[in-house]
Amino acid sequence: MAKPASPKVTAPGSGRLMSLDVFRGATIASMMLVNNPGSWDSLYAQLDHAEWNGWTFTDLIFPFFVWIVGMAIPLSTIKRLEQGESRAKLFLHVVRRAAIIFGLGFFLAFFMFLVNGSYAKAGGFSPWFHEVVTTIRIPGVLQRIAVAYLLTSAIYLTTSLRGHIAWVIGLLAGYWILMKCVPVPGHGMGVLTPEGNFSAYVDNIVLGKHNLKSWDPEGVISTIPAIATCLFGILAGHLLMLKRSAEQKTAWLFVIGNLLIFAGAIMNIWLPINKNLWTSSYSVFMAGMAMNIFAVFYWLVDVKGYQRGARPFAIYGMNAITVFVLAGLLGRISIGVKVPDATGKLIALKSYLFQNYFNSPLSSMGFSPKICSLSWALAYMLGLYLVAYAMYRRKWFVKF
Repeated sequence: MAKPASPKVTAPGSGRLMSLDVFRGATIASMMLVNNPGSWDSLYAQLDHAEWNGWTFTDLIFPFFVWIVGMAIPLSTIKRLEQGESRAKLFLHVVRRAAIIFGLGFFLAFFMFLVNGSYAKAGGFSPWFHEVVTTIRIPGVLQRIAVAYLLTSAIYLTTSLRGHIAWVIGLLAGYWILMKCVPVPGHGMGVLTPEGNFSAYVDNIVLGKHNLKSWDPEGVISTIPAIATCLFGILAGHLLMLKRSAEQKTAWLFVIGNLLIFAGAIMNIWLPINKNLWTSSYSVFMAGMAMNIFAVFYWLVDVKGYQRGARPFAIYGMNAITVFVLAGLLGRISIGVKVPDATGKLIALKSYLFQNYFNSPLSSMGFSPKICSLSWALAYMLGLYLVAYAMYRRKWFVKF
């Protein structure tokens, strides 16, 4: 009997751009890697965010995800418009999807209250409910993606290509002016420190205790340039839909990507590249990086047809948000659930597993604390891939 062939990597829907799934999968896999170290005290520099100004490998991931969301908008919307769907109906679909994504992000924040024992600490439902209502974090990664997706889709459906470009320029210039020219009480004008910048000032007024800390990296004002990042993805989608050869499209992706990187580096002189503030220079620079890296995937996967090596990333990418939410739930459970260690002291389940099955065995073999920490992250990423692979084999593709 002939051995059954492995399922071919084909995404749901016809004519889907495989390289976009690969890029999305590589991005979500990277996010799992940097978000789940065995110990936050033992990290390689590139697997942690830049402390303030500047960037690392970790600082590439979030804007890549936002850029990918933008790129998918024209590629998916144009087909439905050609099939006769109205723009109003399409926007209602966008609103519904954005609400679900925002809700998932908010649920992850709420879930933390359920697993960290805050109900017991509060002494009953009423104090616990008051704590949730007054302090639960409202912004977040999925929340920002949802807002950027909603507003970017609205811009895409109501304006032309010229309008898209004008919005990008206007958003980036407007945010720059706000950050550099609006004085903050007690700090002055153009201050870009964590506590003295205009974005943090607005977050404290609007969000109050609902911030991550005294300010929020996914706050209100800093979402403005994140929308521009999403629009950069739309512009790349426009480029791919041009009636040009694959070679020409790839070349233009690289040319525009490198121009954006150069522009971001120049802008950095006056407005530092900063992920926490999502500065205009950061938005431009990361859009260029995303365009360059996507160009590599596009050329190798869709043009040259090298799918075999890209297969794991494509599988990851087809259920990216599902994997992200599952990772968030598992991470929160592993921290919230307590188990006794060898001395009887209650510690987080994650700490117990990491110490007994990764850190101690690997340390005894001479591996450094950073390698031990990284090994946990790699195992976490592999475990989530197995979930994504099982879903792929069963053709379970979660759509919103």
